[in-house]
Amino acid sequence: MDNTKMNIPVKRAMRNLGSGIRSARLRRRTPMSIIAERASISRTTLDKIEKGDGGVAIGSYASVLFALGLIDRLGEIAELQNDPIGMRLEAEVLPKRIRTGGRRKSERPETSA
Repeated sequence: MDNTKMNIPVKRAMRNLGSGIRSARLRRRTPMSIIAERASISRTTLDKIEKGDGGVAIGSYASVLFALGLIDRLGEIAELQNDPIGMRLEAEVLPKRIRTGGRRKSERPETSA
């Protein structure tokens, strides 16, 4: 996907992800060539990832996160506890009232008038 066709919040999120990946690599003092080799991608692709390029396959991003030991976080992105909108929608479909095993109208004793 061409970066010019992405929404501004998406561009920002991709840049932040790329920047975070670069920072994680630098904190580990690991050269680009090593991470690229471990992720089975080229250095050029890793450079694009670190810049937040939206045209790079998500599998490549995942491979780099794995090479950095951060892959577990990727699986947590869309989980329910990280999705406040989904949690609210899920709560709306819960039953409002739960019936108990009380008497039904036909079981009530007859009253004489």
